[in-house]
Formats: sequence, C-alpha cells, structure tokens
Amino acid sequence: MLRGKTIVLGISGGIAAYKAAALCSKLVQAGVTVRVIMTESAAKFITPLTLQTLSRHPVYLDTFDEFDPAVVSHINLADSADLVIIAPATANILAKMAAGLADDMLSTTLLATTAPVLVAPAMNVHMYAHPAVERNMELLAERGVKFVEPGTGQLACGYVGKGRLAEPEEIVRAAEQWFTQRDKLTGKRVLVTAGGTVERLDAVRYLTNDSSGKMGFAIAEAAVNRGAEVTLIAARATAAPIAGVTMINVESAEQMYNSVMERYEAADIVVKAAAVADYRPLVRSEGKIKKTEERLVIELERTTDILKTLGERKAGQFLVGFAAETDQIEHYAMDKLRRKNCDLVVANNVSQEGAGFNLDTNIVQVFGEEGLIESMPLLQKREVADRLLTLITDRMAAKGAGE
Repeated sequence: MLRGKTIVLGISGGIAAYKAAALCSKLVQAGVTVRVIMTESAAKFITPLTLQTLSRHPVYLDTFDEFDPAVVSHINLADSADLVIIAPATANILAKMAAGLADDMLSTTLLATTAPVLVAPAMNVHMYAHPAVERNMELLAERGVKFVEPGTGQLACGYVGKGRLAEPEEIVRAAEQWFTQRDKLTGKRVLVTAGGTVERLDAVRYLTNDSSGKMGFAIAEAAVNRGAEVTLIAARATAAPIAGVTMINVESAEQMYNSVMERYEAADIVVKAAAVADYRPLVRSEGKIKKTEERLVIELERTTDILKTLGERKAGQFLVGFAAETDQIEHYAMDKLRRKNCDLVVANNVSQEGAGFNLDTNIVQVFGEEGLIESMPLLQKREVADRLLTLITDRMAAKGAGE
C-alpha cells in the first residue's frame, strides 16, 4: 500500500530523532518517496546528511533554502505529500500545530498541506501528561490528525513512563493502515448515534445519564475518514462536531427513535453508541414542579427499544450495538446480540478505571455470533473506533464474499 506514495517526514528536536533514520530507511524500502524536513533542534541530534543519504533527496531545514527556483519549497512539499509523518513530535511542534504557528520550515509546511497527518509523540512522561500538551493533542485529533501512541518504558531523561517514541515498525504499520483503510467505506452510508438522551420531568429538570458522546463521535470520525457518508444523531454530548459528518441533534429517546427510523432504510451500517433512556416520566409538567410535600413520586414508562426495533426490521444493514455493563459482560453482551439481532455488540465494564463515561479512553470487548472476537486493552476512544471500523469492514467483506 505504500509503494509509489510520497511521504513528508518531519523530524523535530528530541533525543528520539535518531529513530527517524530507521523510519526513513524502512519507508524507502517499502517503495516510498520520502522528503525529509528537520527542525534546527533535530539537527543537533542527528545530521541532515544521514537523512539525505537514506532518503536520497535533499533535506529541508530553512524556509529560505530554495533548492529549485521553479517552485516554493514549502508549498511544493505540502502539495506533493500523500501523507505527512511527524516523528518524533515534541511538545513544541504539537503546540505550533495546534496554534497554527509557522516560524520554521516544518511548521510552515504543516500549515500549507492538505494531506493527512500522522503524529508520533515523544517526550518526558510529565510533559506528555501536562494539561497543555493533552489539550493540544485533543485539538489536533479533533481536526483529523492521527496519532501513534508512544510506548511506556525507560526514557532518555531517566524516568520510566509513557513518552517513548513508537518503534519505526509501528509507525510504518500505522501509515500502511491509513492507506489500506481510507477508502474501504467509500459509497457506504453510515448512521451513528451518540450521547445521552434527556427525558424531561418539567421545564427545568430531567432524567439523563453520564454519556459524553465521545465514543460515538469517534466512530463517526473513523467512518468519514474511510470515505463513508456519515450521519451522526446526537443527544446530549460534550464532544466537538466533526468535519464532513452530517449531524442531527435530538434530546429525548423518542426524538432519537424517530430520527433513526427515518434514515434506517437508506443506511448500510448502523452503530448504536448512544446511551438511550430505558424509561421516561409518564407525565411531564409544562411548568416547574413546586416543592410541596415531603415526598414526590414520579411514575415512569418504558421507552421504545430502538436497537431491538432496528434488529427486527433489518434488511441487509450491518447493525452494531453497545452494552455498558458492570458485571457478567459476556453473558449480557451475547444476550443483547441475539435478542436484538445485532451483527456485533461492543461491551465494556463501566466500573473499570479508564472505561467509564466522560473519558477519552475505553476498554472494550467485541462480540459476534460466534462469541468474543476481539478484546481491546485501555485505548484512546479514537483508536477503539479505528479498530472497530476495521472489524466491521472486514466482516462485511467476508459476508459479501460468502454470498
């Protein structure tokens, strides 16, 4: 998948810059045209001559070094790239990318390119966990930048923790995955639900849950990155809108049901990641309920089971449900899959640290008709979404081949 591609390799100034030589070499061996941009700090750790020899192309350091008078170098590099890889990506270059600064050759080219960007961070464990760095990475991810998670281990500074640059082989695999997956859903219509529904008691109070919508939003983003036409039906959520995704805002379970059913027939893939209320108040007060008696009894009624209805009316759609559980994960997940006629059920134990609501991470198990098919460790929700979309596309392809 990499042969014939042009990749701009950006190297910023960290001790892990020495690994960029191996990365460059592996990319060239895979048939990639590699164009290297180094920051001045990176050149303190590894020489441009090394990267020039490995890439067989001039190495760019200074915005004003124009090797070819027929073109403007940073624009030419930006336009020629099929993919941009930043490895290592220091806290400094992440901050520049997030802020849109363009004060050197690398940051200027990054601002000019429309190619996808793959970032491999590397820094001290405390720097990586700093709120400013975390926010910059979140902001970049919201804009579509992909990340290769750093490893955990002995760091050059003497600390042991997360922040070690991913190995060159991992970065190459991530690049291959990008090119392999990016067009797999072209022509497909994907319908995703996200967030927690709101069931109103009166004009100022309501019943809801802790869902942030982040998992559903990550799935919608992963689908649009693969070329799908994506509609996201979102209830109450804290996640940011996604470029290229048609978003429909709803509030209650009933509104979500109506919005989903209007679009179900045209969908190829439906992922029900929303946390939909099972019950709603039987009576809703138009005004504010006043405090009178010592006790207030509220009668609830069942909402329509959206996933069950979709399973009953399935006519070729690939249907994925979610199950947030606290115990007997496999039992409840398989029960849901069979009762609601799902193709996959993604289950998580929300009592586990890192797997609950309002987090950027998740720990999930994916079940198919044959049982557990993949168990994912603690991962960023965007990585979970990527893996889930890969499972979906692979199983759809296998199903199509068998028909």
